[in-house]
Amino acid sequence: MIKQHNKKELVRKKHRRIRNKISGTSEAPRLAVHKSGKHIYAQIIDDVKGVTLAASSTVSLKLGKIADIEAAKKVGEEIAKIAKQAKIEDVVFDRGGFVYHGKIAAVADAAREGGLNF
Repeated sequence: MIKQHNKKELVRKKHRRIRNKISGTSEAPRLAVHKSGKHIYAQIIDDVKGVTLAASSTVSLKLGKIADIEAAKKVGEEIAKIAKQAKIEDVVFDRGGFVYHGKIAAVADAAREGGLNF
């Protein structure tokens, strides 16, 4: 019998594989991106200390109910702005098990344009 997986389980499995390879440090914290059905979240995390250094989301920006690519770009711009204020320039990108396409790529591109290096 074939084991059935739902989409959330597959994303979690991919994210565990990714997290085994990357980790955020004080010099280059991890930029973790998560998307749900309605919202997009981005955090800059120092995994050594276990501290979230900066965070932004469509919820905190009050961009409405459904997050589209334009909302993802605004989240990326906002996280880059917050990171600059915290004197963070270099990050390690964590796509959170999601495919690097669409909303995830929009967050990454906007963060790069905002001055983050990864």
